[in-house]
Amino acid sequence: MINATIARITARGLFGRRRFLLLLPLPLLLVGLAVLARALGAPPAAVAKFVIVNLGFAAVLPVISLIVGTGVLGSEIDDGTLVHVLAKPLPRREIIVSKLAVAVVATAVTVGVPMFVGGLVAGSARLGIGLAVGCVVGAFAYSGLFLALSLLTRRPVLLGLLYVLLWEGLLGKLLGGTRVLSIQQYVTALAARVGDTDLFAGQVSVSVSVVMAIVFTVGGTLLAIDRLRSFSVAGETS
Repeated sequence: MINATIARITARGLFGRRRFLLLLPLPLLLVGLAVLARALGAPPAAVAKFVIVNLGFAAVLPVISLIVGTGVLGSEIDDGTLVHVLAKPLPRREIIVSKLAVAVVATAVTVGVPMFVGGLVAGSARLGIGLAVGCVVGAFAYSGLFLALSLLTRRPVLLGLLYVLLWEGLLGKLLGGTRVLSIQQYVTALAARVGDTDLFAGQVSVSVSVVMAIVFTVGGTLLAIDRLRSFSVAGETS
C-alpha cells in the first residue's frame, strides 16, 4: 500500500521547504516551558495541565499536524505537480496512503519526542510514554482529517484552524456533546490511560477514543482517495 518512491518524494518536498522550519519553534517552546516550570518549582500537576495539555495537546499537536497534513499534498496541488503524479500508473489509494504515512511519521516524531521529554520532566518515563502514544494516535487522526481537507477545499488550513480553535477549543469547553468529535479529547484520554496518571484526564472514554480515532483516520483516508480519483478525472479532461 505504501509506495516508496511517492513517500520519498513527499518527504523530500516536505523537509526541503521552508514550511518545515515552522515545525520547530512550538516543540522547542514546549520543552523549554516544561523545564523552566519545574526549575522554578511548579508542581507536576501544573506542568501537566498548563504545558502538556493546554499547550501540547491543544496547540502543538494539532498545529503541527495541520502544517504537515496539508503540506504533503497541498503544495503539489498549488504548484500543479500533482498532475504529473496522477499521470503515473499508480492506484490512487497508494498515493494517498504513502502521503499519509509520511505525514504521520513526521508529526509523531516532531511532537512525540518533545512530549515524551515533557512527560519525563513532569512525572515519569511512564507518563512520557503515554504522551508519546497519544501523539502517535493524534498524528493518525489529524493527518487523515487534514489530508482529506487539502483535497476537499482550497482553504484547508483555514478550515483546519476553525476545527482546532472553534470546535475543539471553544465549543469543546462549552458543549459536552462536541467532545465526541474532538481528536484532542481522544489523545488526552489515551495518554492518561497509557501513562497511568491522574494529573490530567480526557472527557470521553478510552473505548470511544479508540473507535473515533480510527473513524477519523480511515474516514479521512477513504474520503481523500475518493476525492483524488475525481481530481484525476477533472485534470485529464480539462
